[in-house]
Amino acid sequence: MPTQRAAEPAPGNPTGPLTTPSIQRRLAAFVYEGVLLFGVLFVAGWLYSTLTQLKDPGRQGTLGLQLFLLLVLGVYFVWFWSRGGQTVAMKAWHIRLVDRQGRPVSQVRALARFALAWLWFVPALLTAKMAGLHGGALFGLLFVGVLAYAALARLHPDRQFWHDAACGTRLVDWRPAR
Repeated sequence: MPTQRAAEPAPGNPTGPLTTPSIQRRLAAFVYEGVLLFGVLFVAGWLYSTLTQLKDPGRQGTLGLQLFLLLVLGVYFVWFWSRGGQTVAMKAWHIRLVDRQGRPVSQVRALARFALAWLWFVPALLTAKMAGLHGGALFGLLFVGVLAYAALARLHPDRQFWHDAACGTRLVDWRPAR
């Protein structure tokens, strides 16, 4: 197991020094987050379609729907990260987002992290768009892209993801007191 730098304990953290969760655990939380967000985005998409009376998103309003769903995702993540540092999935996996010193993140830092976190998907999405890939091929390309991006964390001294390094944030173990 790689050596992980421990920061000073943050106020309210019952585990003491901050350690970085394993990449496998962070990916498990990532997958769980995707399952939860499916429901959030389904309801948001239904709401948008109902309010705009969108009948055929394939022919009209696709960009509006996509931008609305991006806004919903942004609000979801920025809200949770700046108000406790944990989304629902992160709570389940005992992972918390903090700044480099172990303090809670601001809304501005959370928004920057949200924007840069799209590095997980952008290369695969651009490749799929240029190659005209859809369906299973697109999903496979996204899957490989996410695994490749996660593997890049092994190159970081603290095993953090690169968007966290750029934003001055880090994911840490955060277990509740028993």
